Amino acid sequence: MRSTWESFFAEWLPPLEAEMRQAVGEPTHPGEQLFYGMLMYHLGWADAQLRPARVDAGKRIRPMLCLLACAAGGGDPAQALPAAAAIELLHNFSLIHDDIQDRSQTRRGRPTVWALWGVAQAINAGDALFVIAHRALWRLRQRGVPAERILEVAERFDAACLMLTKGQHLDLAFETADRVTVADYLEMIRGKTAALLAASLGIGARLAGFPPQELEAFGEALGMAFQVQDDLLGIWGDPAVTGKPVADDLRARKKTLPVIYAMERAPGFAERYRAPDTPLEVLLRDLEACGARAEAEATAAVFTRQALEALERAGLRNPYGEALRELALALLSRSR
Repeated sequence: MRSTWESFFAEWLPPLEAEMRQAVGEPTHPGEQLFYGMLMYHLGWADAQLRPARVDAGKRIRPMLCLLACAAGGGDPAQALPAAAAIELLHNFSLIHDDIQDRSQTRRGRPTVWALWGVAQAINAGDALFVIAHRALWRLRQRGVPAERILEVAERFDAACLMLTKGQHLDLAFETADRVTVADYLEMIRGKTAALLAASLGIGARLAGFPPQELEAFGEALGMAFQVQDDLLGIWGDPAVTGKPVADDLRARKKTLPVIYAMERAPGFAERYRAPDTPLEVLLRDLEACGARAEAEATAAVFTRQALEALERAGLRNPYGEALRELALALLSRSR
């Protein structure tokens, strides 16, 4: 039997995809085939030969949170569809650029845009999605949203854009930094991961005419917990479930939260971590011995509690409010 949020997703995913396709558009002459083809490929609507296809492009969590927040606040999710589409398109702009910056060859089992068509074209594709995301917001006029509310939503959307890029800046800076503190790291994920989740919920609430503060607090804490959980899975996740090798983040020498805890607390760990020939078994033993895993798990639990408390304060006594709670718990108990 489907949960409330699963039923909501099943109902609203097709209209969301249709709204996104309309926002993206399609080529009007042969010279635009590759331009639109790259976007459709990245969004899961085309294969590498630019033929129509439907492949895994993610669960569309952020736009669905926007629609759920609108419904929970007493609004009509159909009216919020352009904003939900804009949120997902903005998220995908960031993914295309992240893949370039991280030199990631694959995403969800397929070659990344830059790996197929080069860095320059991928930058252009990401820029295009950034602009298309903003243009998608203006489609709210066609849904009867008052101009003043559209401007309020657009301002919140742009604030999230800036926080997102600030977070990515910090993430890139950490790669060469001699020292990164836990506080530094939490500030980074507050921008890179949590900002767009908070905005998704806040925008949905605004479109329903519902006070957004507690839903935004819920979204931020949910994003923080989600990222810390992701850090744990990147080291201790089951390869059969995650699809990644054991301790993949350690192999890549990523400065995730358990690693930063260990750098602060375990003598000599930082030096061993920087050394490329240190066996993964040694690093895993260090992390367990200094309590880094337990500390990261405790941090995830703190943010989870904060998220659920904020949602409770929002006072959404309806099935959609319960669906938000169910979805949060499902995301935070995931194994991949």
